[in-house]
Amino acid sequence: MGAELKTRTAFDVHDALTELAELARTAGAEIAGQTTQKLERPNASTYIGSGKAAELATVCREQNVDTVIFDDELSGAQARNLEAVFECKILDRTQVILDIFAQRARTREGKLQVELAQLQHLLPRLTRYWTHLSRQRGGIGMRGGEGESQLEADRRRLQERIEKLRLELDEVRRQRQTQRQGRQRNQWPLASIVGYTNAGKSTLFNALTRAGVLEEDKLFATLDPTTRRLRLPTNQNVLISDTVGFIRKLPHQLVEAFKATLEEVINTDLLLHVVDVSHPQADAQIEAVNRVLAEIGADDKPVLMVANKADLLPPGEGAHSWRERHPDGVLVSAKTGVGFAELLAALGDALRPIRDFVALAFPHDAAAAMARLHEVGQIVEREYDGEAARFKARIPPHLRAEFAPYIVGER
Repeated sequence: MGAELKTRTAFDVHDALTELAELARTAGAEIAGQTTQKLERPNASTYIGSGKAAELATVCREQNVDTVIFDDELSGAQARNLEAVFECKILDRTQVILDIFAQRARTREGKLQVELAQLQHLLPRLTRYWTHLSRQRGGIGMRGGEGESQLEADRRRLQERIEKLRLELDEVRRQRQTQRQGRQRNQWPLASIVGYTNAGKSTLFNALTRAGVLEEDKLFATLDPTTRRLRLPTNQNVLISDTVGFIRKLPHQLVEAFKATLEEVINTDLLLHVVDVSHPQADAQIEAVNRVLAEIGADDKPVLMVANKADLLPPGEGAHSWRERHPDGVLVSAKTGVGFAELLAALGDALRPIRDFVALAFPHDAAAAMARLHEVGQIVEREYDGEAARFKARIPPHLRAEFAPYIVGER
């Protein structure tokens, strides 16, 4: 169920409902139908108009519908009023997303984050759950009652559990920081894959690193982050991290709860923004991802746009149009491998400033040192004539001391 408000076009609402249907299917539902209503503003008690709610309730009873999902977030009062009218379960978009995350969480960290987000969503909706226990009314000296006491007790238990989850996630953050420092000792740059859910991030990640991460044609197929090493053709090692997908109207409490996971994005050297270039709303999805990046404080990171699913584009015009809008981006197909050479070259170029560009001179009998340079460095020029073998190369900063005896200049 969607609402056509003044700020939205019919196309926007239809596209949002199509995505909501995909979310519902991912959560395990079967779709019986969808509808919209034009509204000046949401109704305070039932979100949609009371007449429309009664009309839809009759249709749902005739079709034995057991759940109605609204595309926008409902207040606790709106959800309870709608349940009384429809006589079935009422969910909003946020609850469906939270349910999918709960299904997909595999690690302890993921489960903690999902539970925290669910409790943060539930806490403000506890109001008036217990009014059936509180019948007494009155003035001074007669405030409260059993219902209020039960409500306050539940609130207190929820707040205590939320605080405990936050402490446990703080410990997770500390562990991640220790792991991150261990990786940084190698001085390897980190590139994080971000993008709209179902853009093909995990497929691309697996194709680049052979990591074996779950790939499904479903929203939020991957929830827990994975990091693997990738060796570029320039002999450069880079760490690639696959992260959770983003989506429009991503619940704020999910962003808050998943900050431990999203710290990989905040601390990255480069963002690989993967876009499903075949999707009709690709530009809107890019904007949605950029909004989440801004919310977590990662909007100042260098970005390499990666247009995935190029094999699904119509020949010619589609690719040309995308390249015109994103001249610095790369067009690839994670499924077929098209464009991978260009992607790896772009990765090397984007991360090049992290390496030191030096001139080196080796005695001809320093074969082991020259072999080592070929193994870890990117050779730009070489010359073997004369008394020494001379090279211009880019080397990782942490290996500078190893080659110090042979460095004769810098650029």
